[in-house]
Amino acid sequence: MRTPFHSRRAVLTAGATALVLALTISPTAADTNPASRHSGSLVLVGGGLKEDNTAVYGEIIERAGGARARIGVITASSVPAGQDPYADDPDRCSNSECNGAYYADVFQRHGAADAQWIPIDLDHISNADADAVVRQVNSMSGFFFGGGDQSRYLATLLNGAAHRDSRVLAAIRAKLAAGAVVAGTSAGAQIAAGADMVTGGESYEGLRDGSSPGYFEDATVLGYEPEGGFGFLHSGLIDTHTGAYGREGRAMRLAADTGHDRVYALEENTALVVEHPGGPHERLRVLGPRGVAVFDLRRAHVREEATSAGRGAQDKHDVWSLTGVRYDYLTDGDRYDPRLRLAFPAAGKRPLAPLSATPVPANTDVFHSVANPAGVPYSFLNTARALAATRAQRTAEATTFEDGPRFTVTFAKTPGFTGWSGDGTTPQTLTGMAIRVAGR
Repeated sequence: MRTPFHSRRAVLTAGATALVLALTISPTAADTNPASRHSGSLVLVGGGLKEDNTAVYGEIIERAGGARARIGVITASSVPAGQDPYADDPDRCSNSECNGAYYADVFQRHGAADAQWIPIDLDHISNADADAVVRQVNSMSGFFFGGGDQSRYLATLLNGAAHRDSRVLAAIRAKLAAGAVVAGTSAGAQIAAGADMVTGGESYEGLRDGSSPGYFEDATVLGYEPEGGFGFLHSGLIDTHTGAYGREGRAMRLAADTGHDRVYALEENTALVVEHPGGPHERLRVLGPRGVAVFDLRRAHVREEATSAGRGAQDKHDVWSLTGVRYDYLTDGDRYDPRLRLAFPAAGKRPLAPLSATPVPANTDVFHSVANPAGVPYSFLNTARALAATRAQRTAEATTFEDGPRFTVTFAKTPGFTGWSGDGTTPQTLTGMAIRVAGR
């Protein structure tokens, strides 16, 4: 039984290729026109941010003023020190103050002029409306939200159930609008979402049972917060740790259930950089060693039907299917225009002509199930890239580890699909692949 715990409160054709290559070499008009720089930017990391990731930390610092950067670190998604049994052990502690000090040190080692912990957590909620803390926020040129549990951000900075900006959040929102950078990792990236922010869940259970509003003690239940997070980014839902935890299925199911037609699925140690968030010139770029998946559901269709898995009435169940999803997987340097719904691979990447005749390997755990001890991370992506690399197949199928029902994911190289490579042989970026998810 589900138990809420509210108390914790683009199709690229051959004719378009020349345009794509030109745009990957030249910045967009919005990037070069000073008059268009009327707002700040977001740097959203899919979790697992390593302290030696000079590209991502450097990007945040540069956007905050370079050598003059002053970074405010918010770690209210962590437990407060009073709930950490290792609070007094600097080598084992994991609480808001300890984590804030860690990130402040990392930012300073990467070249920020100053980095300070913003002292807000579950034990210091009143600080979110304190004059001194608002002044501290207003002295910063950039902000970084750490990982943890995004429900704690709601409780501390959005006045809990009231979902109303605290004075500190209002000040950060004003700084963003005036040109500051707001960054975050894992829960710190999730909280940037607008309506229907994901709160938890696994792909298989999400596909089987659908999504429900709230937070749940059962970590497999696909939950979401209808009023969302801070609403810094509205052009798509956000998910994190995607390939590492096999969250592609839950991302598609939540979007379909809540009426969203796009998801940005962020990979670990990799950032989605958003210029002019929420404005008519919003542009996205990927930065880091892995990638960002974009699931476009604009032409998707959902079907649910009753099916009998056996001979008895007790074996009957509803199965859910989704067709018509467009899948783009973007890697370092690639750009994405959310208004045009087009991906622009980075300069140096060229369309891949698949030469291999090797079939796509079988995949019986497409969403890297926690129930499968032999599961492989990035399983969904591995099948997509294997299909891009072979000329032997136009489609490939992969299934969930679980059955009752078992879900089959069909990957298809439809007209307009392109695999992009930097070395001429290995697919990196994928644009315009079609995805179908069907239960049986």
